[in-house]
Amino acid sequence: MADDVAEPITRDQIAESIRSVRGDITEEAETRAKKLIPAAIAGAAVIVVFAYLIGRRVGTTKSTVVEIRRI
Repeated sequence: MADDVAEPITRDQIAESIRSVRGDITEEAETRAKKLIPAAIAGAAVIVVFAYLIGRRVGTTKSTVVEIRRI
């Protein structure tokens, strides 16, 4: 049973563990961001074009036509 005694965990060990996990997450986020940025830009462009076309259509269907007649 004397062999089952665990050594205390030091502050440096905890800090190193956090740094290693944080580094892995940061690298993963950077690689995914590089793939997502072009997709986000393309999506935004599609939304802008769609909004323009819908606005153009609504503008023509709701335009007031004034007819002037001479009596």
